[in-house]
Amino acid sequence: MQKLDWYIVKKFLGTFFFSISLILLIVVVFDISEKIDDFIEKDAPLRGIIFDYYLNFIPYFGNLFSPLFTFVAVIFFTSKMANNTEVISILSSGISFNRFLQPFMLSAGLLAVLSFTLSNFIIPPANSERLEFENTYIKNPYKNRDKDIHMQIKPGQFIYMQSYNTKRNIGYKFSMEQFENNELQEKLFCNYIKWNETTENWTVNNYFIRKIDHLNEEIIEGDTLVLTINLHPNDFNVRRSMVETMNMFQLNDYIKEERMKGSKNLVFHIIEQQKRFAYPFATLILTIVAVAMASRKVRGGIGLHLGLGLLISFAYILFMQVSTTFATNGDLSPIIAVWIPNLLFASLGLYLLKKAPK
Repeated sequence: MQKLDWYIVKKFLGTFFFSISLILLIVVVFDISEKIDDFIEKDAPLRGIIFDYYLNFIPYFGNLFSPLFTFVAVIFFTSKMANNTEVISILSSGISFNRFLQPFMLSAGLLAVLSFTLSNFIIPPANSERLEFENTYIKNPYKNRDKDIHMQIKPGQFIYMQSYNTKRNIGYKFSMEQFENNELQEKLFCNYIKWNETTENWTVNNYFIRKIDHLNEEIIEGDTLVLTINLHPNDFNVRRSMVETMNMFQLNDYIKEERMKGSKNLVFHIIEQQKRFAYPFATLILTIVAVAMASRKVRGGIGLHLGLGLLISFAYILFMQVSTTFATNGDLSPIIAVWIPNLLFASLGLYLLKKAPK
């Protein structure tokens, strides 16, 4: 690496870490002011507030906003270089724009790898402590309000509940169907099913079982029956944010299991999975856009470039929110929804590269 490369890398990383540290400090101050009443009301310990919550809060939000602050940081110092005619001098000395772009991409690559590692392996266990603290001292106890619950608990075995009480661990109007070769073999009905903490199985009450053997049927009735099935109260007592506590491999396995069960939250889990890949990749794309846009000296100087940079940042967030909303509330694939902003801004980056000063 030449002196110019080291100069750009130091400027890039220095501006990035300074800007994101500053915004995280502001975010923490506002978060404390918003949650201070909850901390006092629920007697949250000071050690828990500092080490369990905010020590894990900072890397989570820092990584979440890292692509956008990479973009703002590159806009700021590249625009400053252009305003001081440094970019013109560099290009006039015979260095091509693509060569000028290399240290930017190297720095962005380091941040992208760091972001990927944090989001998939380091932040998930930290989120576990943060979310546990939130559930204890900030959020209200979780209540399952789902109605007409359908679930496949293993291949060929399906259950249905009209509703589930997470406090008492009781499912109402329960039924279970067993299929073999796409043919119904057995169906169980009961008024309610209750979880036994000591034996870790289920008890059905006021049940009858319909067994089908081609044209022959058998009906079995009874008061209580113990069931050991692939179903646990945790399946009904899980917040969507729980996937934030899983590393990449755990999340992949969990999505396979939820897909088999036909979970209605599967879209949200896939979005979380894809964001862990899309956001690091966005760091590279937004760096290209920022360098190509800010390397040209303009009349408005740094102020104009920063204004355009903030506008593009908000546009990226808007596209991400709109596309994921179409995935959660419509028929758009969650994978496509997460990657649409990156594809749009990659196209913008290629266009700006063609227009960049040579």
